[in-house]
Amino acid sequence: MKVKYIVATVALIFACQAIAQDNGVDWNSLTESQQSLLQQFAERWDELPADRQQRLARGAERWAGMSEEQRAGAQQRFKKWREISEERRQLIRERYEIYKNLSPEEQQRIRDNFRRFNQLNDERRRELRDRYREMTPDQRQQLRDRMQRPRPRSRPSRGR
Repeated sequence: MKVKYIVATVALIFACQAIAQDNGVDWNSLTESQQSLLQQFAERWDELPADRQQRLARGAERWAGMSEEQRAGAQQRFKKWREISEERRQLIRERYEIYKNLSPEEQQRIRDNFRRFNQLNDERRRELRDRYREMTPDQRQQLRDRMQRPRPRSRPSRGR
């Protein structure tokens, strides 16, 4: 009898979570910290789309778990994001969607290339950007094709 009760309770909890996800996040289910951070949305919370409620709730939860240094960095990135034109933001969103659909290996290759690029000095990065801007679409495609090939690993020299 107890087992049936426990199973039914667990099933009910999962069903409620699924319904809440379909219908969004109830304002009263947010923690005090989340409500405080999201106070500007309180009056119209129920009017927000479910996916927006979920993103805001997750964001508030992440924010609450950040250190002061992490928060300062996030604020700086958000400020820069707001300064970008809407057209540029849309392009970034589209490219991110493409990135999310890549294989983990392709994503790692892109992260590695980005890390190597950022390790270059400012002058070299500027030079590479200028060269890329001057390329024809065919040349750019050839470069992308070359970049997709796995880089050979350098072998440590063996002292004999």
